[in-house]
Amino acid sequence: MLLENLSLLFFKNYEEAALVFSEHINCFIGDNGSGKTNLLDAIHYLSMTKSAFPGTDLQSIKQGEDFFMVKGRFEVAGDKHTVQVSLKQGQKKTVTHNKAPYDKMSDHIGRFPVVLISPYDTDLIREGSEERRKYFDSLISQLNHTYLEQLIQYNHVLKQRNSLLKQFAERRYFDGDYLHILNEQLVPFGEQLAQERQAFLQEFVPIFQKHYRHISDSSEEVTLTYKCQLEGNDFAQKLQQAERKDLALQRTTVGPHKDDFVFLMDGNPVKSFGSQGQQKSYVIALKLAHFEVMDQRQHHKPLLLLDDIFDRLDEKRITKLMQMVAAHTFGQIFLTDTHLERTDKILEGLSESIRRFDVKEGTVKVIGQL
Repeated sequence: MLLENLSLLFFKNYEEAALVFSEHINCFIGDNGSGKTNLLDAIHYLSMTKSAFPGTDLQSIKQGEDFFMVKGRFEVAGDKHTVQVSLKQGQKKTVTHNKAPYDKMSDHIGRFPVVLISPYDTDLIREGSEERRKYFDSLISQLNHTYLEQLIQYNHVLKQRNSLLKQFAERRYFDGDYLHILNEQLVPFGEQLAQERQAFLQEFVPIFQKHYRHISDSSEEVTLTYKCQLEGNDFAQKLQQAERKDLALQRTTVGPHKDDFVFLMDGNPVKSFGSQGQQKSYVIALKLAHFEVMDQRQHHKPLLLLDDIFDRLDEKRITKLMQMVAAHTFGQIFLTDTHLERTDKILEGLSESIRRFDVKEGTVKVIGQL
């Protein structure tokens, strides 16, 4: 799978931009704040219909404008696919494939997969369970459309249930029958999500462990487990048992939306016991396993986005990644860096064609191809 070109209009700090890419390695070079990461985020929009970073879609509209548009043409097995994502103030975001809008935006997820490795990845370790759930839900959703639909339905019913619990408190009444109906709707979606997450980890963990060993050259044993409230328990029964607590707190306190993915090293939490280097190796191994599983399942390599990793990784880990590039482990790569000389030195000796782009304050131009 290739992204052949990219066009932007009023996207973040870009008024307008048009880029044509190398089928191998594309480097965005520029100072911090120039807009390099915004180009990666535009590619992420084409794949996932949303930003890779916190914030609302409206924040992706260039200041002073009232809409943005991101457009790109993919090539998959000889077929061309033009994807466009656009948003106008006061209107719904639209995503089109070959000029035809999707009936459901979720139908697009997984068609043009992408994997991003960024300096913020260690937030998966440092932040709370919500960050980890979002990551794995997004990953599984790209591989399993049924899971994505179940997740959407679960979150819809969960929102209704939480709204009802707030109404009970505000209006000082209780409707047990209506609450029971929502419980009956929530239970099958919740149980299925938990089962799918557990099944996915059985496939994912050995691949993750393989990549950690390669990246780190270390002897520590790493793993990750799914901490599920429903394990060995009936979800309907758990909801019933938590009813008084839910009424008091005005929100649903049990279910897959409260579960966690636990990152371990030699049986201990990576957050507490892993060094900074070990934590970096852990999250890079997660992303490399993410890449491999998607490649295996979908039979074409995802786009790989590398955001400022040369600034954040030591020489050993960069060398390991470049060995994988040289071995054609990856397909098309997009990377950002602040120093052209460093980028050229790291990529020196690779047989792939390399296109370099100079990024300055929302403008971008080709500066050479190796």
